Amino acid sequence: MVVLTIVLICIFLPKQPRFRYEYQKGKPWNHENLTSPYNFAILKTPEELARDRQHILNTVQPIYNLNDVASKEQIDQFNTDLNEKWQASQLDSTEGADINKYRAVGNALLNYIYDRGVISLNNRYQIKGDDSLKNDPTAMEYNFVLVHDNIAQQKNTVDSYTIETANHYIKDALSRNKEIGHKAWLAEILKSYITINFVFNESQTNKVEQNALANISTTRGMVQKDELIAEQGKIINNDSYQKLESLRKVYEDESRISGEQNLVTFGHFILISLAMTLLMVFLYFFRKDIFNNNRLLFIIFIVILVMLGVLSWAIKMKIPSLYYIPYCSVPIIFRLLFDTRIALNIHILMVLVAGLFVPNSFDFVFLQFTAGMVAIYSIKTLVKREQFLVSSVIILATYIMAYVGLVLTRNGTFSSIYWVDILPFTVSVGLTLLAYPLIYAFEKLFGIVSDLTLMELTNSNSRLLRELSLKAPGTFQHSLQVANLAEAAIYKIGGNPLLVRAGALYHDIGKMINPLYFIENQKTNDNPHEELTPEQSAQIIISHVLKGIEMARKHQMPEVLIDFIRTHHGTTKVDYFYNLAVKDNPDKVIDESIFKYPGPVPFSKETAVLMMADSVEAASRALKEPTEESINNLVDKIIDHKLMQRQFANANITMRDITEASKIFKAMLKSIYHVRIDYDLSKKKDS
Repeated sequence: MVVLTIVLICIFLPKQPRFRYEYQKGKPWNHENLTSPYNFAILKTPEELARDRQHILNTVQPIYNLNDVASKEQIDQFNTDLNEKWQASQLDSTEGADINKYRAVGNALLNYIYDRGVISLNNRYQIKGDDSLKNDPTAMEYNFVLVHDNIAQQKNTVDSYTIETANHYIKDALSRNKEIGHKAWLAEILKSYITINFVFNESQTNKVEQNALANISTTRGMVQKDELIAEQGKIINNDSYQKLESLRKVYEDESRISGEQNLVTFGHFILISLAMTLLMVFLYFFRKDIFNNNRLLFIIFIVILVMLGVLSWAIKMKIPSLYYIPYCSVPIIFRLLFDTRIALNIHILMVLVAGLFVPNSFDFVFLQFTAGMVAIYSIKTLVKREQFLVSSVIILATYIMAYVGLVLTRNGTFSSIYWVDILPFTVSVGLTLLAYPLIYAFEKLFGIVSDLTLMELTNSNSRLLRELSLKAPGTFQHSLQVANLAEAAIYKIGGNPLLVRAGALYHDIGKMINPLYFIENQKTNDNPHEELTPEQSAQIIISHVLKGIEMARKHQMPEVLIDFIRTHHGTTKVDYFYNLAVKDNPDKVIDESIFKYPGPVPFSKETAVLMMADSVEAASRALKEPTEESINNLVDKIIDHKLMQRQFANANITMRDITEASKIFKAMLKSIYHVRIDYDLSKKKDS
């Protein structure tokens, strides 16, 4: 996957050699004086080429073909149909009416019209300069070439008729004719025999236009060797900008033609390989869980490829500003999917790779690097959705500050700040908000749990938590207190506060199955354990872990939260019922495995903190006199007991972290005055 990613990046990104100078129209030339290294032609601007193209198109005359068959067929059809129409109209009964006169007049008019030609006008070739012509098709005028029997003849539309003008001519001509009486009848008859005989030849016309356009010159003038092109500190105007663009094009073309293209591609491969290797080394040393997970690596490579692909497209399409691209969405996505270190490392990699290809690379790298860092830091701890909006505002402010700082550093005056350049930053920050639906898509496609999902799961109105509060209200209150303790400790020692809070809220959901067997849910002195043996009671208590895992998977809870359910008791014993069994059976060897939780022990900082918070919160409720001394002794005793049982052996938590967490627990428990009733040894209750 790594090699394929490197190859695809090399394929996507521009392959021409880098022109060493960076410049922008309307801004100062920030390099030393530049003189031409050789003679080269000045390229025309797109506007100049467009004007030349339009001029050529205006001079090309459309080609029409004479269809003399159509005109002959129409005249013959008139002569054939006239007898029938004459009889149907009963004009022969009219005094002085002679069909031969009508035939002669009709033939004369049709022959005259078809000799001049009937044409269909084309708006594309309308003579410009008279706006009134645009809305009057009959008034359009342009020259065209009429081809018949391979002989071309130049004509003008004013010398021909359209179907409308031909009918108008017939009416005028008949109105002046004194030989026939029924002029309107004949005019209506002749109208049916007017058709187009000058047919527009679109394919031939297009060939003529393409040949003409192919001869357009793309250059204007020459720059001589050693001629000054750009002077240091001077504004790059239209003329000098076009010279610079022409020099850059000649440089890139010559480098491509001279056979250095393969070396350029090989250089890109080396640099991109170096950057990707550094990323993989980082993952190997600091995030082996991702390094060994092809699914997570695939996500990283896909995002990198897509963003660099978009950048490559933007460079090739020459969009007005590359800052329209939402580059900061990448570190936001990786921060929410993984962590701050990964987001920062990947962002640095992508900015450095992009800097190899974009113009004004220092400005681009500095702006994107600072904005990306701010994006990561602004959502370091995501607890509310509106942080996205706040983060966007901070990112935009960073862009503006960095841009103003760069301009002032180079030019030393506010007048050189182009405020219109801030628009791309605004658009980019707006598009960065698209990271939210993208994160949701990644979660669903690859089964990742982001802080956004954790934030939703910590909502007390979620289905499972609402059910827990109704079926086991005491357990629900206990879970809330544990969540507060664990979250505060993680804030202090470092970790994911949202993750540990979500884990704490769901760690005891298995108690919903038999809520009255847990003392926090018992509202009276009736204890159901009194009817059970210690072994049976222990199994019911232990089963809340297995039942919780089963319930969580049934509700499609993320596996990372199920880990909190599995590990919050580790491999410890249900001490009360074990001691009770020993007391009741002094002469019998008690099987400790019956009284042990199935484990495993905590294997992360968050699960270790939850185990401590769960134990100290539950035990603190049994204090008869919750004084400062008793709370301190209780917390120290519980944590020392967990350490002796090696419950934190697999967790990445240090003794310093444990000490800091215990201080947090002590401080917070001192403000809790709800005293939990201690177990009476005459009754069977679980602590």
